[in-house]
Amino acid sequence: MSILKANIGKGINLYVSQMDKFKTLTINIYINNRLSNETAKFALLPSVLKRGNLNYKTYKEITRHLEELYGATFSFSVYKKGERQIAQFRLEITDSSYIKDDITEDGVKFISDILLNPLVVNNGFDSKYVQQEKEKQKNLINSRINEKTKYAVDRCIEEMCKDEDFSIYELGSIDDVDKIDESNLYEYYKKVIKTLPVDIYVVGNVSVDKIKSLFDKYFKIDRTDVVYIPDTPIYKKVDQVKYVQDQLDVTQGKLTLGFRTNVKPGDDEYFPLLVLSGVLGGGPFSKLFMNVREKASLAYYAQTRLERFKGLMLIMSGIEIENYQKALDIILKQVEEIKNGNISDYEFDSTIKALNTSMNSVKDSATQISDFYLSQNLSHTDYSIDDFISKINEVTKKDIVAVSKNIQLDTVYFMTKK
Repeated sequence: MSILKANIGKGINLYVSQMDKFKTLTINIYINNRLSNETAKFALLPSVLKRGNLNYKTYKEITRHLEELYGATFSFSVYKKGERQIAQFRLEITDSSYIKDDITEDGVKFISDILLNPLVVNNGFDSKYVQQEKEKQKNLINSRINEKTKYAVDRCIEEMCKDEDFSIYELGSIDDVDKIDESNLYEYYKKVIKTLPVDIYVVGNVSVDKIKSLFDKYFKIDRTDVVYIPDTPIYKKVDQVKYVQDQLDVTQGKLTLGFRTNVKPGDDEYFPLLVLSGVLGGGPFSKLFMNVREKASLAYYAQTRLERFKGLMLIMSGIEIENYQKALDIILKQVEEIKNGNISDYEFDSTIKALNTSMNSVKDSATQISDFYLSQNLSHTDYSIDDFISKINEVTKKDIVAVSKNIQLDTVYFMTKK
């Protein structure tokens, strides 16, 4: 599986993975930004752009046109990779070899219109659309607290990275959303389109030349100076562990531990770190599952997660509130077991097998393929999926122990009852 790159404008890169595996052609456009005090504006833009444009002024008209394109699907999402905020626009259309019409050009024109030909009223976006989408975004921000497991992780990160941009929530704050109106959002949109780096990934049975000519035709932007987005800082020494508690209306405690790994996303050490995370809390074979959940019965769940682009490892668990200290002690003991080289063949082999299965499943989704190659791009690596799997399979227990020595506990966050 190879990917070919072409440039279609200043700071606009096109990547094409030509394959006949899928019955669809999938286009993912990623606009890259820095997390900042304008995060709320950037997060709001896709939802406003999706409401209508110059050619299809209402969402109803957009939906009708997608139906005419043989049931094409269009969606967007906003998230962060390290201290980079990304707006992703996704269009999936039927491969033209399966239908009587070639709709590739229609698809490229449609997604280009969404981004480049917005509906403008009196030198601003449609005020009704902006107000409605602002309310939706505020509701999403306010409802974060309702999903306690994710909220506990978010709070741990906020405390852990308090003086770093990574602490900024990807949808921004209520105060920042309130400051947005149709005029300042449109002015901001023009800056985004003219200055932010754009990566376009196309996966399907189509030639690079054809796709490039279509984007050259429809994705024309008069670009000025393109903003350089630096890599996210990774290295940070922990002088003292932070202990944070929130008292909320909960019956089950949420214990989240944040560690600094000091491993950059493109480092060779990332692969043993990935295996370490799996051995520690990547499934029913892991140390946390077997020892904290099953043997000690101290957690309803206990698992790990890597924030690859910030160099963090998080341990998430749900516990009885009165078992806080016991659970914390036994969780930290599992980390020490790895540092001391106590990794069983079962834990190691099961983790390698699970990671192989997970990575091979990426090949079954055009969008996951795009996301994978975007991550390689941001990591300054050029691994194929098979290369990535090979690197995982080269990891030894000795490699895991070596990378574990640099992992430092930074923050212990506990969500407890009022």
